[in-house]
Amino acid sequence: MRLHESYHELVASARRITVLTGAGISTDSGIPDFRGPQGVWTRDPAAERTSRLDYYLTDPEVRRQAWQNRLHHPAWAARPNAGHLALVELERQGRLVALLTQNIDELHQKAGSGPDLLVELHGSMRRVMCWSCGRRQPMEAALERVRRGEADPPCAACGGILKSDTISFGQALDPAVLARAEAAARSCDLLLAVGTTLAVHPAASYAPLAKASGAALVVVNGEPTAYDHLADAVIRGPISEVLPALVAV
Repeated sequence: MRLHESYHELVASARRITVLTGAGISTDSGIPDFRGPQGVWTRDPAAERTSRLDYYLTDPEVRRQAWQNRLHHPAWAARPNAGHLALVELERQGRLVALLTQNIDELHQKAGSGPDLLVELHGSMRRVMCWSCGRRQPMEAALERVRRGEADPPCAACGGILKSDTISFGQALDPAVLARAEAAARSCDLLLAVGTTLAVHPAASYAPLAKASGAALVVVNGEPTAYDHLADAVIRGPISEVLPALVAV
């Protein structure tokens, strides 16, 4: 993909790049986003209930639906696309200081992104945790119980409610994770926001925070975002085509 020369120069001149990714980077891997034209919640607004902590903890039917959603989630068969691989290349160049992701699909890890630079803001769907005792284990163990007929499997250790080890709406984020992300936004010379509408906080706040700290802001997304007006460059187009062109040296 051919980009405007100024866009490429803006990224090429940066030496400390923090990247923030959202669901849009994984759509080319077959995982639908949430708020886009064909997003999960756009097509079925009621589906958002399974992502709200209060509904999940109090309504067994919501939990049963959530387990079915997990069982059939497209992420299990998904593979990293060229957008994920472009960020691995950026890391290889030595210019990536942090990769902040709102995604829970672990495609960055599968692509080869280093764990030292990766900050999972919203956790991982590949782990399950007990809301009562905090026990964590691989998600596959719980999904196998669902396949065997347990519609809403309880914690094997204490009988508590199991949920994916992800941040639901209404659930507090880990303060240590937030501190790492904020430090990365403050210390970079370029924040690259990819595949996110910049509508969900606190992740969305890293864009204006980086700008206020003197960094440039580049937005790569298929739809308008809440902070396009602050961006030094706004690039529309398929992320799996835009990112490889943007990080090429």
